[in-house]
This record gives sequence, C-alpha cells and structure tokens, in this order.
Amino acid sequence: MSDIPADLRFAESHEWARLEADGTVTVGISDHAQEALGDVVFVELTEVGKVFAAGDQSGVVESVKAASDIYSPVAGEVIVINEELSANPELLNSDPYSAWIFKLKPSNTADLEKLLDAAGYKAHIGE
Repeated sequence: MSDIPADLRFAESHEWARLEADGTVTVGISDHAQEALGDVVFVELTEVGKVFAAGDQSGVVESVKAASDIYSPVAGEVIVINEELSANPELLNSDPYSAWIFKLKPSNTADLEKLLDAAGYKAHIGE
C-alpha cells in the first residue's frame, strides 16, 4: 500500500505537488510511481528557467525496468532542480516525498486545485 501524504496534490500521471509558504511549488514522483518503476538508476533533470504548461513533459526517470516521463503538474517556471538526484537517483525510491525533482514558480496557484487530493489519488491508484 502506497504512502499518500494528505498535504500534497497529485497528478494522474503520478507526480506530486506541494505549495510552499513562499508561493513556490515543489514537484516529485509518488510512492506508487517509484514502486511501479523499481530501482531508479537515472534522473534526467530539466533546466532552471524552463517554462512549462501543466502536463508538459519535464524530465525522465529511468529504472532497471523502464523509463518514465515526468510531467509538470502545474504551469510555471523552474527555479531550482534537485542536483542531488544526478548522483543519487535512488533517493526517489528511499524517500519519494523528500526527494523532490524540481521547484517552480507557478503561473497560477489555482492550478493546484485541478490536481487530485490524497483521497482522490488513492482512489485513482485503486487503493
């Protein structure tokens, strides 16, 4: 059974988004996603300054089993990427909710309301 923190919003494509106190949005992949992928061996990170629409492909996570695109759950400009994942991609497996992938300045924080809450995501993944 996946860990699904109540304070996060989730895209149907299994990314999570957390609105921070400073108005930025932190993005990662869900526990369910990392379980499905298996051992993560590589993360292709986006670039700081890139602007995404909600749902745009924004990176790739590769595991021993498969490669999976990462999608931006909300529109905005990337302001920080988690460089630590380049050397330690397995952090996505060990702690998917602390091992964020990128942070962005959202175009519109109301986009978060379009994402699933914890209960909706739990239903989406059949738990």
